[in-house]
Amino acid sequence: MTGRSLRLLLLLCTSAISAWASGLPPASSELGALRRNAQGQLEVVDQPPIVTPTNQPAAPDSPISGKTLVVGPGGPLRSIVDAAARAQDGDTIEILPGEYAQQAIVWKQSRLTIRGKGQRPVLLAAGAHAEGKALWVIRNGDFQIENLEFRGVRVADGNGAGIRFEQGRLTVRRCAFFDNETGILTSNANEATLIVENSEFGSAPRHAGLLHHLLYVGRIASLRVVGSRFENGFQGHLLKSRARYNEIAYNWLVDGEKGSASYELEFPNGGVAWVIGNVIGQSRATENNDLLSFGAEGSAWPENVLVLSHNTLVNDAIAGRFLRVWTDRLANNVSVWAVNNLLIGHGQFGPSAPGRFDGNHFAERSTLLGGVGSPSYALPGNSPLRGTAKPPGWLNHRSLLPVAEFSAPVGTRPLLPGKPLSPGALQ
Repeated sequence: MTGRSLRLLLLLCTSAISAWASGLPPASSELGALRRNAQGQLEVVDQPPIVTPTNQPAAPDSPISGKTLVVGPGGPLRSIVDAAARAQDGDTIEILPGEYAQQAIVWKQSRLTIRGKGQRPVLLAAGAHAEGKALWVIRNGDFQIENLEFRGVRVADGNGAGIRFEQGRLTVRRCAFFDNETGILTSNANEATLIVENSEFGSAPRHAGLLHHLLYVGRIASLRVVGSRFENGFQGHLLKSRARYNEIAYNWLVDGEKGSASYELEFPNGGVAWVIGNVIGQSRATENNDLLSFGAEGSAWPENVLVLSHNTLVNDAIAGRFLRVWTDRLANNVSVWAVNNLLIGHGQFGPSAPGRFDGNHFAERSTLLGGVGSPSYALPGNSPLRGTAKPPGWLNHRSLLPVAEFSAPVGTRPLLPGKPLSPGALQ
């Protein structure tokens, strides 16, 4: 064993002993897994990150199988409703550019790809809805919906969604949800999975009714949101999730000057939430001075862990908290890891539960490259915080290290491997 390998092994053992004594897993001194190479020497093996970056623009997916149905002016199928009636499991529906009004559908197939071609087609509710729930209802199965815009959904109970997702697996890519009472709304099916990539949510309606959340996820198995944009809310939350397992990475959740949302990000029933590399900001007109909330409605899952790593948290309200963890409502069964976050504006941010609290820094708005309404809250090159972030470490065999950052208007771009990181989401 070489001297370097011996020093590495001693470092890892010391970290593990220290963590055992404190009841916590190893923190920033954990470098990765070990293996023995062909020369018999120990070496560090990089583990896969929590979330890999998405490409912007993403390449079109190949059809799952079956035939392709094309919807558009002048073709045999001018209506998405007609295509839905003809489609069989495994088919792909391609929708040509244009506006399509009153295309309310309950999708009963078990496996479909539905995608817009070229310039994003716009689906206008214009008073139509399926079952009083949404413009589209995804009943079950495995669906991929890509490059479509959902607008203007209204229903009698004030809770109309662009998409109501009830069961199965749904992947939404490069889509937009504007002026809907809820952008996407799920059921409480505890085996369902929702994936949202490179999509936009905004322009919550300003009329009375239920709270207009831009994305509202019920008690499903898992939620993954990457490279997406949330802004301009009204009274409801930008993103609310009751899912058991959540990955929220490299997103822009900034309400903006015209927004008046409540929470920007909420996990009302706890669960496991990995929140990495996001820009999260509330406006002066916020309905709730807490920017991020965890556990306000009590526990629904056996494990409650919140991980906040390399996020930029912006509070334009006069007072309040960047983070509120309702430990009493989670029966004190909660841990919080808050590492290398950048805090801008007003509010409290401190240890709120057992876990780890390290490398978090406040910064003055005047020292940043951007400002209110700007697409950037990045540190300038001459900031004393530049490149000062310590390795965020690992938790439950998963790295807290960001591998990408949000790229406006939607999407992500990879970070240069090995480059020293700064606190916050934007490197």
